[in-house]
Amino acid sequence: MGNNGCQEDNVPELKDLFSHRKIADAVSPYTEARYVVFGVPFDGTSSFRRGSRLAPDTIRLAYDNLESFEFSYGVDFLSAGICDLGNLQVGEDVSEVVDTVESVTGTMMRSGKVPVMLGGEHSVTVGAVRNIPKDTVMIIIDAHSDFREEYIGNRLNHACVTRRALEILGAGKIFSIGTRSVSMEEYRSEEWSKVRFFTANEVRSKGIESAIQEIESKNPSRIYFSIDMDGIDPSEAPGVGTPEPYGISAVDARSLITHFAKRIIGFDVVEMTPVYDNGNTSMLAAKLIQDFIGSRESMQSLF
Repeated sequence: MGNNGCQEDNVPELKDLFSHRKIADAVSPYTEARYVVFGVPFDGTSSFRRGSRLAPDTIRLAYDNLESFEFSYGVDFLSAGICDLGNLQVGEDVSEVVDTVESVTGTMMRSGKVPVMLGGEHSVTVGAVRNIPKDTVMIIIDAHSDFREEYIGNRLNHACVTRRALEILGAGKIFSIGTRSVSMEEYRSEEWSKVRFFTANEVRSKGIESAIQEIESKNPSRIYFSIDMDGIDPSEAPGVGTPEPYGISAVDARSLITHFAKRIIGFDVVEMTPVYDNGNTSMLAAKLIQDFIGSRESMQSLF
């Protein structure tokens, strides 16, 4: 299937921070790459089923079974400009991990690259969001609102990522899709209305196109896209840390990605937990990465 990455993938200021496992199709050196894949094997604040630290390499393994040519987009991924730096070496302190993610994604973005981050838990997204311009819109797929001010005494807990993103981007810039788990504390927050939460029920009743049109009404020119795999229904993505029934479909997730791909400046897939998976979640995560890069590179319609 896909080819293994070549060895000329790292720049000096980044190479000592990463291991060297590669995603298939990552055959471009860093200097020539448009997309820079890296893993963050961290799940230190996970609150239910831990194990998302194992996800980056599990997603890479699933990706090995995907073809390097995607006929839906007419894209050869071997020519798409993909580099994989491997997994970021991380410790147990979430603040240090988030700071390191901020540092490395900042280096990538300043170099004109699109970071593609493989979590790990959702807390790591905050590091990447710290680098995006204030006029950027953020789209999140997630079962949970993740809108707590703090959880178990930690403001960088994975249950707080949307709240931290709001502090960075400001009101009206965040669209979270697939919501179906919210605490009373979050719902009663004075900040709640500053984020547009599309419930999974709303997506089913109105269709994903309704959410797309509402986001488009903001005329977003730059987008950061974060996928918490538990936003997708557990019948399609069972291998997650905090599963919630009645989620959005994988096709809904793909529709969001393919519609907005050409404006996405950063992308992550988080909260996949291999030890609870039957293989479907890792394969879906790998395919969603191909959907992102393929539709961003494509000059043709999906269909």
